[in-house]
Amino acid sequence: QVQLVESGGGLVQTGGSLRLSCTASGRATYIIVKAWYRQAPGEQRELVASITKDGSINYADSVKGRFAISRDNARNTVYLQMNDLKPEDTAVYYCNADNIATIRGNKYVEVWGQGTLVAVNS
Repeated sequence: QVQLVESGGGLVQTGGSLRLSCTASGRATYIIVKAWYRQAPGEQRELVASITKDGSINYADSVKGRFAISRDNARNTVYLQMNDLKPEDTAVYYCNADNIATIRGNKYVEVWGQGTLVAVNS
């Protein structure tokens, strides 16, 4: 069974920094970790940043210049460095991956982490 193991969330003051990590564990040969999403209370889940295996990166406009996503392919781990955090960054952050061994509806089946809470005090 595959798990996405997230770490690094917590409580921080405005302007502070946190670094999230996400690693695929278990039978993870066909799991490609690729993105971070977040969901604030009462809001829909939204893409924060994504990174392909060859390093192509995409950011939500709200985090450009403050957040940096990176990956270590050897460890199948994706990191999200979050700087200059703001109260509006408060959310549960979810790691997202593709299971490239399974296709449904012309798309890879996605795998989600359990979420890690990031809370930013004003």
